[in-house]
Amino acid sequence: MTSRIELARVDLRGRTPTTAQLRTALPRGGVDVDSVLHQVRPVVEAVRDRGATAALEFGAKFDGVTPETVRVPAAELAAALDGLDPAVRAALEVAIARTRAVHADQRRTDTTTEVVPGGTVTERWVPVERVGLYVPGGNAVYPSSVVMNVVPAQAAGVESLVVASPPQEQFGGLPHPTVLAAARLLGVEEVWAVGGAQAVALLSYGGSDTDGADLAPVDLITGPGNIYVTAAKRLCRGLVGIDAEAGPTEIAILADATADPVHVAADLISQAEHDVLAASVLVTDSPALADAVDAALTTQLTVVKHAERVTAALRGAQSGTVLVDDIDQGLRVVNAYAAEHLEIQTAQATAVAARVRSAGAIFVGPYAPVSLGDYCAGSNHVLPTAGCARHSSGLSVQTFLRGIHVVDYTEAALKDVAGHVVALADAEDLPAHGQAVRARFEALS
Repeated sequence: MTSRIELARVDLRGRTPTTAQLRTALPRGGVDVDSVLHQVRPVVEAVRDRGATAALEFGAKFDGVTPETVRVPAAELAAALDGLDPAVRAALEVAIARTRAVHADQRRTDTTTEVVPGGTVTERWVPVERVGLYVPGGNAVYPSSVVMNVVPAQAAGVESLVVASPPQEQFGGLPHPTVLAAARLLGVEEVWAVGGAQAVALLSYGGSDTDGADLAPVDLITGPGNIYVTAAKRLCRGLVGIDAEAGPTEIAILADATADPVHVAADLISQAEHDVLAASVLVTDSPALADAVDAALTTQLTVVKHAERVTAALRGAQSGTVLVDDIDQGLRVVNAYAAEHLEIQTAQATAVAARVRSAGAIFVGPYAPVSLGDYCAGSNHVLPTAGCARHSSGLSVQTFLRGIHVVDYTEAALKDVAGHVVALADAEDLPAHGQAVRARFEALS
């Protein structure tokens, strides 16, 4: 029988903490990536030096299986889709269609600004040439992560992409068949059976497969993973672009007395289900609601499949209830917390949500739970964690685009501004910069 769950409480009522104090006082999880860099560096270096051979050796060590080749044969992708449960296929098709609809509207258009007659600057949006999309294994199966990574890359116009996912012993060294099926459904032709830090390294450095086929390196890696994946991303940053250093998942719920405690509890549990390090935080001005949520958590945990994992997450230092004086103070709290997922379950939820400035994604009202966004809302579920929503966005079409400025000036337009260029070059003690302009006109005199 599950013992009573009582979320740890932080009482901010009657207090006016500064933003810095809030960031310290609020429940916060996270992992120390630096602590595993010494373990991950040899993996990255071995894959750099020995390519797929080293990656497969680490796969045998960490995943307990060695696939015949890194690249999954096309026939296996087709077979996985053919064998997919029709209900799961229908759900994936809905998720894909809605995600494509949202991301199609994110595509930027080139713009040209005429600065002066004869002088223009054009900003061209050019997709990254080749990307690696990481889909984790671990506690769950994530075909939804295939959708969330592949769709924005395709919408951006990326011409070459590869999905990497850990080999599974129970599936003969292939990634989970549902992951393969999702890739096939999206038209992905290249999937690698490699996971963990070795996957990030192989995507970064490339190499030759066991059958001699080329495993071309990528320019950008996206997708969440465990602490070892994150550490490998840190080590490979610069050689390749990365989307983010994702930490454990998190949910914050800003709720008042109008919220249904059963809904709130269910949503807190849904994120705690991911990982014992997942963060579930309730922010409320209603002590009665907080008590009712604790009771609902206890009741619901009696029927939750992963009750042990969920309980560990809810009792961790990263989870808890924050009591505030009112919704205004609650907004200060959630903006300081900058949750990956933020639910607004209050009166006038739409107006309250409009005042949020820091969140990976905002879910408004009683009928927009985070799990909707995980699968079928059309939004992207690859989002910033650990407070990074204060400065970073979730995965989108923009992740896969580069803005390139194209400068086009006529002789007259350059001559008109030449004196200013020379003055600024001299002010910075870079006279050759000015001479590069003078030379064009002195040669004509």
